[in-house]
Amino acid sequence: MAAILSESTVFIYITAFLALFLFCLGVSQFIRQRGTRRELIEKIKSGGESDPIITEEETVEISDKPGVGGRIINAFGKVGKFASPGKSLDYSDTRLKFLRAGIRHENANASFWGSKILLMACLPLIFFALRFWVFQLMTYQMTLLCGVLSALLGFYLPDIWLRQKTDKRKEKNLNALPDALDLLVVCVEAGMGLDSAIYRVAQETKLNSPELSDELQLMNLELRAGKLRRDALKNLALRTNLEEINSLVTLLIQTDQFGTSMADALRVYSDSYRTQRYQRAEEKAAKLPVKLVFPLLIFIFPSLFVVLLGPAAISIYKALFEITNK
Repeated sequence: MAAILSESTVFIYITAFLALFLFCLGVSQFIRQRGTRRELIEKIKSGGESDPIITEEETVEISDKPGVGGRIINAFGKVGKFASPGKSLDYSDTRLKFLRAGIRHENANASFWGSKILLMACLPLIFFALRFWVFQLMTYQMTLLCGVLSALLGFYLPDIWLRQKTDKRKEKNLNALPDALDLLVVCVEAGMGLDSAIYRVAQETKLNSPELSDELQLMNLELRAGKLRRDALKNLALRTNLEEINSLVTLLIQTDQFGTSMADALRVYSDSYRTQRYQRAEEKAAKLPVKLVFPLLIFIFPSLFVVLLGPAAISIYKALFEITNK
């Protein structure tokens, strides 16, 4: 009888989870399609003008890694191709997020949604299996709550991974920018054109900073494909999403537009950027004592108190113990 009740309880929990999963998936798909329809209507009302962001047809893949990773991506893509948004403004925004993370696979969007759906389904099932095999003392309400939380964790886990990957790539590009900028100044002052100088910098920084080298190579490929230099520079600023590169792109566009000396402009920007680096380093050094307060209070001061006051406390305890025994 107990076994029958246990099996029926497991069946009820699995059925409730599947119903909740399908309901959440349907609501998210409805909200996404509604937002896409609203954006299309606004685009039609505004006369068909849109921001110059990169779409799937405008991107150029620099490297594609076949093998096990490619097969896994394709497998996730088959699962997520029904849940991923279509080729619309929302799709372009999602594609831009992948480009900022350094992901240029053509099936990245569908693979991303496939991983969200699989994790959203697998994590609660794993939890329920552990619940009935390991955590048997957990109440039913807590089990249902943990199942919903694990489903939410599985749904948002790819977003967290993508954000961390994007932040790490931005940090690497920021660290590689000073050397690339100095090399660009040297190439331009030596008499090279801007396009040739950017290509040279991309080749020279391939070993030390492959992320920034890929972005510069992609810009060079856009220029070779016939895109205007202004649009290629704007796409570079959008992909990297760095304020420093955005300022550099604005400077290059204005210099090209007004016909001023490119070498002088880059030299001035290089000096100002070096000053900003010094100021950021001084700012971090000034914040360091404040950041060390909590580690000192939590980890260092208790150890010092134990080392300094421990022998005195032991002596006092022994003296009081002897007095009480007498």
